[in-house]
Amino acid sequence: METNGDQSVKQLPPIKLPAGITEDYIDCQESCGLTWHVLKAGSPGKPLVLFCHGYPELAYSWRKVLPQIADAGYYCVAMDQRGYGRTTGVQQSSQEVDLNDYVFTNLVRDLVCLVYGLGYTEACSIIGHDFGGVSSAMAALMRPDVFLSTVQLSHPHHSPPTPRLGDQQVKPKLDVQAELAKLNPPRKHYKWYNSTPEAASEWNNPPQGLEKFLRGYFHLKSADWTKNDPHPLKEWSAQAVAVMPEYYIMQKDHSMPATVAHNMNGEDYAKTEQWLPHDELQVYCDEWKRTGFEGGLNWYRAQTATTPQSARDMLLHAGRKIEVPCAYISGKQDWGNFQQPGAIEGYEDTKTVKAGCFRGATLVDGAGHWVQQEKPEAVIAAILSFFKTL
Repeated sequence: METNGDQSVKQLPPIKLPAGITEDYIDCQESCGLTWHVLKAGSPGKPLVLFCHGYPELAYSWRKVLPQIADAGYYCVAMDQRGYGRTTGVQQSSQEVDLNDYVFTNLVRDLVCLVYGLGYTEACSIIGHDFGGVSSAMAALMRPDVFLSTVQLSHPHHSPPTPRLGDQQVKPKLDVQAELAKLNPPRKHYKWYNSTPEAASEWNNPPQGLEKFLRGYFHLKSADWTKNDPHPLKEWSAQAVAVMPEYYIMQKDHSMPATVAHNMNGEDYAKTEQWLPHDELQVYCDEWKRTGFEGGLNWYRAQTATTPQSARDMLLHAGRKIEVPCAYISGKQDWGNFQQPGAIEGYEDTKTVKAGCFRGATLVDGAGHWVQQEKPEAVIAAILSFFKTL
């Protein structure tokens, strides 16, 4: 896999983009060490809105949203996040990478540097999908003076951990991995799997081929997979989370490519082409073939117990709540709404979000995890409706 320098990345063929979007590079090497690859819509000088993607996606995942939000009077910028796509200045190899670069305090630092690199000192909103939903929420939590509002898609925010309070009794921490392994058949959580050393090699070399693998992965997490019928989970336990599909709670001995192949048996691979046609999927395939998945998977590795700095850094923000206007948008058929019990309800908890700041949740029927690609018009309407409340 390539580890491209700035110049070699800039020499790659341009990505085919919808009208109204251009791509650019923002040099932040002196501040955060990155040269950002970004997609832009709208005019500089208008209120800045940042868009953060999730895994296994790119800035490209916002292609259907940026022009319409820009037309409403905003300068919209979506970035390839640290470790992804054409953003450079990171080590991709697991042997060379410093996982402390991927803890949330550093990822928020990246976003602050990007705001300044774009010529701004604040963003009127930061919007994030999937893992980008986590970084967008953390950005607003840590720097509410820079990120003046926030929207999460498909991954609700939850509060930072807190230390033990005085003589408070602390419950033993559940080892959900150990408990999942005891089930019949044994299972494992996908976030734990994605943080393992073998995950990158298995993502990079799917036996069914990368295009078929990614098509299946997008299919299974979309509303096109009719078995997606999510509902709230009563607790965080192996028995409770085991009802989720295997792309979340995998069979213990399966890789993610094997999980996708198993669950796509008998499925119509063409169903998702209505919202993710071949040429658009090919953009993802071409980029992942070039870079490999290691950089994206480092986000999972850094948030596990293998990186103590992540837990220490988050304790710095113990007791902090989101104190800027916020909203939540997701597909109604997305299990991501419920993978962490009580997370959506947390927006209404004044210990998590300041009273009056949460402006509501929009669950889009007919959309799964990839809501801004499956139902972009509904997402655009929800974002613009939220902006009217600011």
